[in-house]
Amino acid sequence: MDEKLEQMKQTYMDIPIPAELDFIVNQAIKQHSKKPRTHLKWTSIAAAAAVILFVAGLNTSPVFAGSLADVPVVGKLIQVLTFREYQYDDGANKAKVEVPLITNLDNKALEESLNTKYLDESKKLYTDFMRDIEKLKGSGFEGHLGVDSGYIVKTDNDQIFAVGRYVVNTAASSSTTFQYDTIDKKNQLLITLPSLFKDEGYIQVISDYLRAQMIQQMKEDAGKVYWVEGVPNEVNFYFKSIKKDQSYYINKEGKLVIVFQKYEITPGYMGTPEFIIPSNLLVDQLSTHAYLLPE
Repeated sequence: MDEKLEQMKQTYMDIPIPAELDFIVNQAIKQHSKKPRTHLKWTSIAAAAAVILFVAGLNTSPVFAGSLADVPVVGKLIQVLTFREYQYDDGANKAKVEVPLITNLDNKALEESLNTKYLDESKKLYTDFMRDIEKLKGSGFEGHLGVDSGYIVKTDNDQIFAVGRYVVNTAASSSTTFQYDTIDKKNQLLITLPSLFKDEGYIQVISDYLRAQMIQQMKEDAGKVYWVEGVPNEVNFYFKSIKKDQSYYINKEGKLVIVFQKYEITPGYMGTPEFIIPSNLLVDQLSTHAYLLPE
């Protein structure tokens, strides 16, 4: 096994797993052993990933153990699978944290960087949750804490692979965040939002479009509410501009999708708003025309 991959695995094996997971692990092993072998052929590039699958199977729920034969294949080169799944449930507080692992990128530096980031994010999320539970119990107050984290592939075509990681935190109310990574599969590059454009002029162009869209949507649908400049609201906060590194992905139609977190520009019931930006609006701002397709 690759030394760095082994180090990553060992780092996460050091996280204490609640004792109540012992039963789940044993059941997972039993269920997985009863399933027929698949005929999936692994390449030499994916050899390390096969070892990770074995390790992950010993530390995941029966649901995941039962789905190992259905690991989603991303394009012809990239695979994404669950490296490990942390679960906690004491009847009042619940946690489920899935750690994604990207394999088979030719750019191993990029692959390692992404996987290390996912592992670090998941470890912090889980350990922070367990720390919050201990504080809650120590205070003598009863409460209900919850965290649900996982991933979703938004785009998978010849050029683009976009994967999103979501976190839903639940306490008195819930909050949701989505963060995306968009990869150029042909050139094995991570596409950041600023890298799509010649300069920072895109921030103003996109922000102006979004403000107009928010106001227009509210005029057309009374159920929609955006905290946008020019429209009175009760929170005294107004959306004025996207961030330089605003969460985004490129969808399967080759369009830029700007993503906002829950409560970032709307009341909670609006969820995590997304806006598709017309490509023709960005033509003069683009540093390359390889990714965003014309209207």
